[in-house]
Amino acid sequence: MDVHQSRTWIIFYLISFVLLLFALFLTSEGVLLGIGLMMVIIVIGVNLAIITHEMKGAAKKREVMDRISKIDPESPDAGTDANIRSRL
Repeated sequence: MDVHQSRTWIIFYLISFVLLLFALFLTSEGVLLGIGLMMVIIVIGVNLAIITHEMKGAAKKREVMDRISKIDPESPDAGTDANIRSRL
């Protein structure tokens, strides 16, 4: 993960934390209990969806890296046009 992605995650989780605190405030006052609980459910659901999407992306990237690492670098024609044309 590079620096730009970590900054995005920090901002995302700070916004999520503020929303959860606001929802806690709404529910503790007893006013708008349904809206506060709905905000909590939405924030948790969005976080879970994003995390599962990122985990699937990481698994796919790991699979691609494993496939790339199995290419034999000792082969004299690995990655050349002749090798690609012979496969077609």
